[in-house]
Amino acid sequence: MKRFYIAALGAIAFIATMPFVSGMPVLAQLQEAGENLVQNIQPQQVELNLSAQKKLVELDETGKEKVTWQALEGQVVVQPGDVLRYTVSSENTSERPAENLVITQPIPQRTTYILQSANSNNGATMTYSIDNATTFVENPTIQVTLPDGTVEIRPAPAEAYTHIRWDFSKPLNPATAASASYEVTVR
Repeated sequence: MKRFYIAALGAIAFIATMPFVSGMPVLAQLQEAGENLVQNIQPQQVELNLSAQKKLVELDETGKEKVTWQALEGQVVVQPGDVLRYTVSSENTSERPAENLVITQPIPQRTTYILQSANSNNGATMTYSIDNATTFVENPTIQVTLPDGTVEIRPAPAEAYTHIRWDFSKPLNPATAASASYEVTVR
């Protein structure tokens, strides 16, 4: 405890003997540094919402297919073969840019990811996992052993995908929204 008091007195003496540094009082600099530190450690507030829609395909008067998306809310029934689109919407509700925003979304059980259906409205880099979110790569591959015993590396089938990750490289400014979506087929 005695060492603490000696150190505190030494710091006060140092501050008192150095009234100005760079034209600004040291106490003002310390206060400003403290405010910056507090701003840097305040958590960034990004609100996330997940929604789902079911793809409906109808024929118009000319016999052309017309695609619409029906919002799924509450208890709904889907059938094997139905295509669902999941959308993760994010909004920065803080007063500071949200940096390093990464959204990871699992592929729901009993569905299969539709290859190349993932997208975002804010230029996110998309990576995928085929090992339950242990690793993520842009183009997952698997090893296939051929009948003659040789091993080939092939693109992973859609059934192997377990998670999608969107990495937003640009900061999400205050009161700004970003969205990411992907489609699956019900098995």
